[in-house]
Amino acid sequence: MARVQGVTRIGRITGEDSCNATSSRFGFTATDLGIMWDDGRGGVLIAFGDTYGAEWGGNGAGPKHADWRCNVLARSTSEDLDTGLEFDWVVQREDGAAGQFLPRDPKARENTIIPTAGICVGGRNYLHYMSVKRWGVPGVWQTNYGALAFSDDGGSTWTKSGTAVWPNRGQRALRRFRRRDQGGHPFQLIAFAGVLDGYVHLLGTPSGRFGSGHLARAPEGDLLEPAAYEYWTGSGWGTDPFAAAPVLSAPVAELSVQYNSHFGRWFAVHLDEHRAAIVLRTAEELTGPWSKGEVLTTGSEYPALYGGFQHPWAADRPAIYCTMTQWRPYNVDLFRADLA
Repeated sequence: MARVQGVTRIGRITGEDSCNATSSRFGFTATDLGIMWDDGRGGVLIAFGDTYGAEWGGNGAGPKHADWRCNVLARSTSEDLDTGLEFDWVVQREDGAAGQFLPRDPKARENTIIPTAGICVGGRNYLHYMSVKRWGVPGVWQTNYGALAFSDDGGSTWTKSGTAVWPNRGQRALRRFRRRDQGGHPFQLIAFAGVLDGYVHLLGTPSGRFGSGHLARAPEGDLLEPAAYEYWTGSGWGTDPFAAAPVLSAPVAELSVQYNSHFGRWFAVHLDEHRAAIVLRTAEELTGPWSKGEVLTTGSEYPALYGGFQHPWAADRPAIYCTMTQWRPYNVDLFRADLA
């Protein structure tokens, strides 16, 4: 078991008061998430969600007229994470500011398009995103679908796959939209765990912050083919995502999963909305059983916190380095949790 010995806030990585001075350097004042993965080219890609410029309102997301971008992407080669996480570049638009790298869907009723996980396999970078149809009460939202995009140039340009799309089960989600258990497709947000025995493994949750985590896998050459995916049923692998058995008990939100070689265990970091805390859960196998969760940071220390995305280059250490967002000031910090 890995026990939390202490947690240190290393510093802010977005916003003008951060180590990256993102307002003056990259044209954005506020953003969230900070999903990280190794790009296979000696760097780490970092995906952010709804992003705003100089006219940002100062509290949470919005307003949309404040140079709103649904998503932005940065790259870092920082190795000494205790001194911060510095950006080498961002995907730019014509004026040189950070540009939206995934376009919205003109065919869908779509509020925004948010990254949820990334991975590099065979030299190609894959990004999973969710198409958000509408927001509900805090912690509740409805998606149109979850889907994959890919990049063959290290993250500079992206193509949304026309095949790797997992539509939400709309009517069921609509009936439950005002409830915390929204139902719908269990893989609308995901966390890539890595490649095992030729398969990319991932854990997924339904829309919102109150669902369970489910396990799936696909051959590493078939990530863009939904028919190639298999889902853990509790006793074996099947082809029906709705038959997937929960492996991480609810509530699971903003999930990040990777193998920590120092402890020889899988680490899952996520928001536990019931405890208002970012927690660490561990397991010897992705199928579980998973621990109930050690608290890393709490809402009493950092109000309206969420996220908890692990840095891929720290997976061999007796510590976790991860990003965390607060709704106010709607920016992203880097934390270190020391473990024993």
